[in-house]
Amino acid sequence: MVTVAAVAILIGMPVEPAWAAKRSRAAPWDDLFRDLSPRPRPTTRRAAEPLSKAVVPLPKPRPSEAPSAERGKPDKEQQASSPNGKPDQQATPAPQPTPQPSACRLALTEAIAIAPSIPDIKGAGGCGGEDLVRLEAIVLPNKRQVSVKPAAILRCTMASALAGWIRNDIAPLAERLGSAVSDLDNFDSYECRGRNRIAGAKLSEHGRANAVDVRAFKFADGSLISLTDRTVPRGLRESVLHSACTRFSTVLGPGSDWYHEDHIHLDLMERRNNYRICQWDVWDPLPQKAPLLPAERPDEAPPREVAAKPDDSKSDAKSNAKSDAKRDAKPDAENSDAEKPEEAEPPREEKPAKKKRRQNRRS
Repeated sequence: MVTVAAVAILIGMPVEPAWAAKRSRAAPWDDLFRDLSPRPRPTTRRAAEPLSKAVVPLPKPRPSEAPSAERGKPDKEQQASSPNGKPDQQATPAPQPTPQPSACRLALTEAIAIAPSIPDIKGAGGCGGEDLVRLEAIVLPNKRQVSVKPAAILRCTMASALAGWIRNDIAPLAERLGSAVSDLDNFDSYECRGRNRIAGAKLSEHGRANAVDVRAFKFADGSLISLTDRTVPRGLRESVLHSACTRFSTVLGPGSDWYHEDHIHLDLMERRNNYRICQWDVWDPLPQKAPLLPAERPDEAPPREVAAKPDDSKSDAKSNAKSDAKRDAKPDAENSDAEKPEEAEPPREEKPAKKKRRQNRRS
């Protein structure tokens, strides 16, 4: 009876709730195709607003007159306008900025020197330099030009120092002598080499275009004054020495070494604590005729007095006694020779004498 009642109860219960509960359970394969199912897209902006909290506005297009980000490179708009997205090859690159002249170059005008600028030199081993000029002539305050022969390749600072030395020191010195400077004998300026042209030596200031070798000055009257010539007045050479050592950091001339006996080396080398070198010996002129042998003693000169030694008195007495004995013996000898009859001298035998000499030589 109990079983029959249970079956009746089950049959009488509604079936809808049980079936709904069964359908609510998700199958394990239902999630595999969930993302592949199409989703409806919003048709209007109002429908899309619930998907995001705030709408980010799009950037405005770049104006055509705006400059490019980098010089010499086309921007994205130019790349887009060109075919295949590549920049236009006919576009000219932006010009490079021209270097500004240095303060020395601005100060070294044509009223001071004829010195056109030349390109920088970059040689091997550190040779060369920047801000270089070719010094052709120096203009004096009275507009007269002093030619530099040959033209010197120098740095602007060295050329300016050389022009100031000629204008302010050498030109007034020539005026005191009654003439004017016309030429400067340039022995050497820029040359890529070691010091004193020794292989393996340190780089010379000539290799940095920071030195010049001066050999002589030529005056307007045609005279030539060599700075190392001993016949030039000593005071003139000393004046040139003092003025050069005041303006340049290195001055080398005769007496410094064997390499600067015929010219004067000038440079503006920078050293620690502003150390300067001035080595130039102003030699005195040589005598016109060098005395080779002492002069002969004149005949009227008095006899030289010689001090007598203590043993000389005895030797003098002996010599006097001998001389007296010889004097006494001479007349007796003469008398004895007179008393003897003259005898014929026997002929000389030369051959036996030669034989004796040969025998002595053999022995």
